Amino acid sequence: MSAVRPGILLVLDGWGHAEPGEGNALAAADTPCLDRLLATPAAVLAEASGSAVGLLPGTVGNSEIGHIVIGAGRPVPYDSVLVEERINDGTLRSHETLGAALTGLAATGGSLHLIGLASDGMIHANVHHLRELLRIAALFAVPEVRIHAITDGRDVADGTAAHHLATVEGYAAEAGVGSIATVIGRGYALDKSGDLELTERAARAITDGAGHPVGKPEEALATSGRGDEWVEPGVVTGGDGQPLGPVRDGDVVLFTNFRSDRIQQLADRLYGELAGRGVTFLSLAQYDTEAPIPALVHRADAGGGLADRLAECGVRSVRIAEAEKFEHVTYYLNGRKADPAPLEEHIRISADAPPDYRTAPEMSIGRVTEAVGSAARRDDVPLVVANLANIDVVGHTGDHAATVRAAEHTDRAVEALCRVAGETGRWVLLVGDHGNAEKMLTDAGEGRRPYGGHTTNPVPAVLVPAQGRQAVRPTGTATLADIAPSVLSLLGLGPAPAMTGRALW
Repeated sequence: MSAVRPGILLVLDGWGHAEPGEGNALAAADTPCLDRLLATPAAVLAEASGSAVGLLPGTVGNSEIGHIVIGAGRPVPYDSVLVEERINDGTLRSHETLGAALTGLAATGGSLHLIGLASDGMIHANVHHLRELLRIAALFAVPEVRIHAITDGRDVADGTAAHHLATVEGYAAEAGVGSIATVIGRGYALDKSGDLELTERAARAITDGAGHPVGKPEEALATSGRGDEWVEPGVVTGGDGQPLGPVRDGDVVLFTNFRSDRIQQLADRLYGELAGRGVTFLSLAQYDTEAPIPALVHRADAGGGLADRLAECGVRSVRIAEAEKFEHVTYYLNGRKADPAPLEEHIRISADAPPDYRTAPEMSIGRVTEAVGSAARRDDVPLVVANLANIDVVGHTGDHAATVRAAEHTDRAVEALCRVAGETGRWVLLVGDHGNAEKMLTDAGEGRRPYGGHTTNPVPAVLVPAQGRQAVRPTGTATLADIAPSVLSLLGLGPAPAMTGRALW
């Protein structure tokens, strides 16, 4: 233990790189500390999207896969890639569990309910997966398919929901089966804050048809004063004025998001009410729900990474983040393992900011900084890992000015933590997990629109060496897979056998 060289790993969520220009909130912000660090020889740009991290080529990065790869030390095939493979090789059509459920519907006259995000952001879902699911439903002669479309405005440009709803309707017409039964903003259906009242409103629309009645799906979009994310639960009615798609006894519910974290609150809520009524539940990819929902596509193994290596070497670590990103520095960084590894401490900072982070772009960064500093001053903690969430969380609002302020709060936190590191003899490694705030305008529809989604841009990675040490400039192409080997090397430990990344410093 005496040979371990202590340090701090800081993940700056949404910290991407792009040349200064219109819409680049990071370049517009006053960030003297980060600017100074990025000008040092120890700074490098790392690939954080596409095949470099286990995504489809050209796919934007995201927090989940970013932290998985940071922790695994290798690219990990993402759930979206695995779903695409099952679609392309035809094995989804021959899936035994799915086939049995759809055969039952064909025999009983029941309905298949497809619930998921209707956008092509590739962060939580891909609307194009609906095309194959509708084709499969038609193949099995399912009499009714009800689509419960969740509008986005976060992973894709706000104001594009009408386009994506039209895409869904086009797929249904092509397959000859399916209709949109509800339209619900992701602020309600994909709540992650634990606000069960929001989830309840989404659930009531799906289960009972209780919501704002509309004759056509696109009419629901007019109910939101805050963009696509906050479209109030809308219920499409038929010619008789009755809701088209409440879930009935014996129906089948299939969640189409390939990412678990934001849909699982709704999934557990619906399961709790409907499973006892003979409703069958399935998910396109594997979820972390409390409810036992069978997955059509299972995950790739992400173990054997940083957490396992630290445990093997008997190295204590402390993981710190706000609620928005807490599971990223724990569950995802640890290879999607639910329980803390040995000698691992978790500190979750409860958020004080309201859901609209435009009014409080500082979030709880002061308390995160204080917690990181306290852990760094402990002699028994060789590694402190923290996520500074502001740039990404505020960036998702699409509010350029608020995101500029979020970056400035982040800069001051980094400066404070670098001082603590200097006082305690620690190195600091900063890295982004994906791009976001460096691109806050996009061309979508007519003219340029505010953009709060992720990007394919590389992310900065920079080492602040401990006092008395120097860091050489890394050579070659860097990716997020290089972060875990770098952390282990900085600690004075060797990499885990499963890691394919390399130590950059």
